[in-house]
Amino acid sequence: MSGQPSTVSEFPEWPQYGDEERTGLIRALEQGQWWRMGGSEVDSFEREFGDYHGSPHALAVTNGTHALEVALEVLGVGPGTEVIVPAFTFISSSLAAQRLGAVAVPVDVDLDTYCVDPAAVEAAITPRTKVIMPVHMAGQFADMDALDKLAADAGVALLQDAAHAHGAQWRGRRAGALGSVAAFSFQNGKLMTAGEGGAVVFPDEELRERAFLVHSCGRPRTDREYLHSTTGSNYRMSEFTAAVLRAQLTRLDEQIALREQRWPLLSSLLAEIPGVVPQATDPRTDRNPHYMAMFRVPGIGIERRRAVVDALIARGVPAFVAFRAIYRCEGFWMADASDESVDVIAARCPNTEQIHSDCVWLHHRTLLGTEQQMHEIAAVLADVLAG
Repeated sequence: MSGQPSTVSEFPEWPQYGDEERTGLIRALEQGQWWRMGGSEVDSFEREFGDYHGSPHALAVTNGTHALEVALEVLGVGPGTEVIVPAFTFISSSLAAQRLGAVAVPVDVDLDTYCVDPAAVEAAITPRTKVIMPVHMAGQFADMDALDKLAADAGVALLQDAAHAHGAQWRGRRAGALGSVAAFSFQNGKLMTAGEGGAVVFPDEELRERAFLVHSCGRPRTDREYLHSTTGSNYRMSEFTAAVLRAQLTRLDEQIALREQRWPLLSSLLAEIPGVVPQATDPRTDRNPHYMAMFRVPGIGIERRRAVVDALIARGVPAFVAFRAIYRCEGFWMADASDESVDVIAARCPNTEQIHSDCVWLHHRTLLGTEQQMHEIAAVLADVLAG
């Protein structure tokens, strides 16, 4: 590391945009139809995004949480069913199940990759389990080999929460080509964004068509009689959102390539700092878009970690505390029917207990910076931790 700079030089801004987004918005504006049933932007985005991820069966929706809700609904989740989710994740993973009246069952994650532990998933499967929902944390795939087998053996569905995994690959295949449903988010901080938005990719057209009904108030595309053939809600993406996302998709490969160059350098520099442990990589994730640059400082404690994050921000590093364990969020308990206590769940999630209190993540725009900035990040972090 090259010295201890007082601050880090300015990183690229996020979101990134240019004439491609402007052209798309004008195109959507001038087509004269601003909702998906009359325009062409959403249809075009679904084709492009689905093809990019290995599935011709994509559905665009209003946001990533709704993507999970729609996917869970068409997979049969409802009252009396259970959905297994990682205990360490953004709470949308559990709230989507809870909003459908199901019980979200949190299980522990791997201490190195922060992805759901297949052994913990296996132990949590019951006759009420309907879906297993792995989260590809920060672009690192969960162990899809083990999870595919567990789901098949148990006769339950697998739903990939791929909100962090745009363009990621597991053994050379992207999320839509793995034979299970995958849900994406386009919220403002995601790897491609229109401020909000979501998408689901399906392994077959039948599931996709069922999801289309759910996302459009139960109404078939050609309906003129207000038939509403199933329950649902209005999760339709606007034409303007789709136009921006079509442009964002064209930027994704170049940005992923740069982040994949920067992370090995930053990770190695972080690993040289006493007490810092970067997120590990499973080599079967042979393309990692690096939604976040994540690392742990074991034993740091929640209060000290907050102070470290504040200090990093003050010195120009866009840092954040990691997600809270979902069972430690009031929203989880208010919506969940479980009668287990926090302590009972925490006892079977020891890795989550550590990660949620000692993990820090840096915004992915840091990995769009220069090699020199990777050195600056590490030097500033070392100085802050030594202070």
